[in-house]
Amino acid sequence: MPSHQDRDEIPPGTLDMLILQTVTRRGESHGFEIAEAIQRASTDVLQVEEGSLYPALQRLLIKGWLVGEWGRTAENRRARYYTITAAGRKQLAHEVESYHRVAHAIGAILRPV
Repeated sequence: MPSHQDRDEIPPGTLDMLILQTVTRRGESHGFEIAEAIQRASTDVLQVEEGSLYPALQRLLIKGWLVGEWGRTAENRRARYYTITAAGRKQLAHEVESYHRVAHAIGAILRPV
């Protein structure tokens, strides 16, 4: 398991995409589950801090890319459960396409001569 120093910051502009993808894969999830799933899927390289996660979730709700419904966790704690909308799926496809285009361009620049 990587140490805290081995973790990298989530690149600017990608948190929304990571959240949308995680909710797409997992289905209805609450905030802690989303953060945990991102950390697990990234083999502990990426960690979403609460101070970034909840403002991002709120932003995605406002944009209509997620919907949220209050419920109870397995531990009987109150939590908001998030589900992706059709608009969120469309936005995710756009963001993934853009990410791959930019990553390919950066890869081309970094390739040895």
